[in-house]
Amino acid sequence: MTTDSTAADESQVGEGARSATAERAPSPSGPDSGSEPTPGQLLCLRGVAKHFGPVVALDDINLDVPSGKVTALLGDNGAGKSTLIKIISGIHESDAGAVYWDGKAVHIRTPHDATELGIATVYQDLALCDNLDIVANMFLGEEVGRFGILKESPMERRARETLAGLSVTSVRSIRQPVGSLSGGQRQGVAVARAVMADARLVIMDEPTAALGVTQTEVVIELIRRLAASGIAVIVISHNLNDVFAVADRIAILYLGRLVAQGSATEVDRQAALEFMRIGFAAGHGGGAAAATS
Repeated sequence: MTTDSTAADESQVGEGARSATAERAPSPSGPDSGSEPTPGQLLCLRGVAKHFGPVVALDDINLDVPSGKVTALLGDNGAGKSTLIKIISGIHESDAGAVYWDGKAVHIRTPHDATELGIATVYQDLALCDNLDIVANMFLGEEVGRFGILKESPMERRARETLAGLSVTSVRSIRQPVGSLSGGQRQGVAVARAVMADARLVIMDEPTAALGVTQTEVVIELIRRLAASGIAVIVISHNLNDVFAVADRIAILYLGRLVAQGSATEVDRQAALEFMRIGFAAGHGGGAAAATS
């Protein structure tokens, strides 16, 4: 697990999106713009930085996210996790650095840009409409129809097939209101919506927060199925039990810096906690050496 012990601050600001279209970036700028993406990675960030006025929210972030793996993004409050996923999902635009998708430099300026690439974000509130049924939520804004008339049967069939493919089979009916679902079932619907949109990277923000033991297991298994299907998954969580139950890779932020990343087998929970608290793991070279389990 590679480490970096320097740190910067993070600030929380509004979530205004900017207008532009996704485009190939012929010459990315930034402190690490000359760095090449790691071969075989779906998403690579190189030298990514974000400032809010004089406050440094992210500084020199170099992150690799492979397909078919679960990458857990850890960090205490204020570490920069939210800012980082907002840059990946197009809510914020980075001030410096380069973003590579499938080895090619891209600009992600809006959520639409991220969606076009195949990036879907499932936020903690899930962005579901409780008064609508499962099918309506899964197709919200992307309804199938002609001349203003919805084609219910094709939408129902595709929704049912997508849920079944993720083994979300505990719902009574795909026509029941989302407001009547359990927390785990709601996560299933939100993730199925992302899968149905052909997402290649799914970002999940605190997916097990406020869930009981049984529902947490449902969500953990859902994340495993996503990765097994070849989709890259980024999970943001404060629950280390859940993280180590599902993560293939660990990336740890400390005050705006990526202080460690690597295989989940290379770091134990105590080391992860120390990285999150003080930016390095005691007994592992003060952050200069690889953390080991």
